[in-house]
Amino acid sequence: MSKHTLIRAATLTDSPSIADKSHDGGASSSAVPGYVGAMKDPDRLVLVAEAGGQVVGWAKTHVWDHADGPALAGHYLGGVTVDPRWRRQGIAARLTQERLAWIWTRNHEAWCVVNAENIASIELHRAWGFVQVAAAARFHTTIFAGGRGLLLRAERPIESPNH
Repeated sequence: MSKHTLIRAATLTDSPSIADKSHDGGASSSAVPGYVGAMKDPDRLVLVAEAGGQVVGWAKTHVWDHADGPALAGHYLGGVTVDPRWRRQGIAARLTQERLAWIWTRNHEAWCVVNAENIASIELHRAWGFVQVAAAARFHTTIFAGGRGLLLRAERPIESPNH
């Protein structure tokens, strides 16, 4: 159950577990240097979800310093990967909330790109106010299987004056 999972910043010792989860999710092993680079980059955040001492999910952010068509420069949510045995327990939502909280301390908006066929991810992001900005076969370096991805944007929530 997700209440028993710990969300924390990833460390280099988590790299093998992240690689395993990513491979299970369809990523190639050549992506590992990217995870390690993201962990060392102060402008990025890599989180893991841990249960019983085991990594059961992970997620990251990315920052683009230039625009690529409608995909403006800024902070982007990267992929979320949750072990299939741990899905549907709120782990992806918790990883998303923590990454957004981190982004909101740095910027007033957050971006993400998602495959247009990934309804679960689209619905997950709508919970934080993400709306579609554009659709294309690629944004920045992300090329979409099936040839159609969505660019989504959300604004930092306005704080209540009583908080």
